[in-house]
Amino acid sequence: MIVFVFDSRLGIPVPDIKVTWDELTSSEQEEIMNKWEEVRGDIPDRIKEIEQEINTLQKKLYEEEEFQKSCELNSSIAELASIINDLWIWYRAGESVKVKMHA
Repeated sequence: MIVFVFDSRLGIPVPDIKVTWDELTSSEQEEIMNKWEEVRGDIPDRIKEIEQEINTLQKKLYEEEEFQKSCELNSSIAELASIINDLWIWYRAGESVKVKMHA
């Protein structure tokens, strides 16, 4: 069975398959690729949303005078940047999408 699981950190569904790509039938691979192309098309919009969040946090950081709060804002910005990086990795996977393997 082909399953895509919503990744709350990334904000998109990702493949959740318990076998290697080569163990899937060609029809299963095609089904995954069709679904993945739908998901993949949403990634740039998701990245734009996160970039807007980063811009908002950067404005707050620029105005923040309390050191501890500045550190928290910086940490939040770094986490959002990490999410963007991971989304670009998934986006670039394109037709050679690698599925998450679970033991």
